[in-house]
Amino acid sequence: MSGLGIIAGGGELPIAIAECAQDSGKHVFVVGLKGIADPTISRFAHLWVPLGQAGTMARAFREHGCSEVLLAGKVSRPKWSDISFDAKALTKLPRVMAAAMRGDDALLRSFVDIIEGEGFRAVGVAEAAPGLLSPAGALGKLKPSPAQMADIELAAKAVNALGALDIGQAAIVCDGLVLAVEAAEGTDATIARIAELPEHLRGTAGKPRGVLYKARKPIQDGKTDLPVIGSETVRTAASVFLAGIAVEAGGALVVGRQKVTEAADRAGLFLYGYPAPAPTSR
Repeated sequence: MSGLGIIAGGGELPIAIAECAQDSGKHVFVVGLKGIADPTISRFAHLWVPLGQAGTMARAFREHGCSEVLLAGKVSRPKWSDISFDAKALTKLPRVMAAAMRGDDALLRSFVDIIEGEGFRAVGVAEAAPGLLSPAGALGKLKPSPAQMADIELAAKAVNALGALDIGQAAIVCDGLVLAVEAAEGTDATIARIAELPEHLRGTAGKPRGVLYKARKPIQDGKTDLPVIGSETVRTAASVFLAGIAVEAGGALVVGRQKVTEAADRAGLFLYGYPAPAPTSR
């Protein structure tokens, strides 16, 4: 067995990973989470499975020659009534419930742990599709100014602190003031909230201000739920007149980098890969 098994949550990330892995010559099989994954995963060899069917997933990966597994895509914390546990998952139910109490990342990781316990090796995107990771420095034509770099640094500290509590992966800072932090609503909704703030706190047409920073939570192991930006992130940021977007270099994913970079250049936003700060002690 040498294939890659992808447990696909929502969004375009699972598809981007599958494409990248296939381009490198690796066999790919996708398990789409019912009601969550994008229907376009049907472009690949696939099976639709409800969340909680860890045994079914493991059997499917084994039958299709996969030795490595990866969870990718958006998976919001579900209601217990929406999880369909199979026999394998039920044997690990106390562990899954304990993980759910610790947060979304721990819950997702618990399902990966069950499958890993069946003889598979869990991998992260950095290993399966390294071409999706953001490099350090400017990705497009524009670079942040010294004042904007200071805002990125503050936003990175905020994300590092809040992420340690499993709250979110993104923050927006303007002129040294934290304007918004991501929680359960997601990054695009966090950005959109900026439009509701008074104009003296944010950017306006002809005078973009403020930066979005997105990074891994310190509690993440890099194998589940890495932060992602795409063309929609750029469009939303431009709509509220942000000056730029920064992501954790080597720890955040840029899906469709060429299109994202071109969109940022057209909108007059910088895109920047920023080294992650040291973890905040708790």
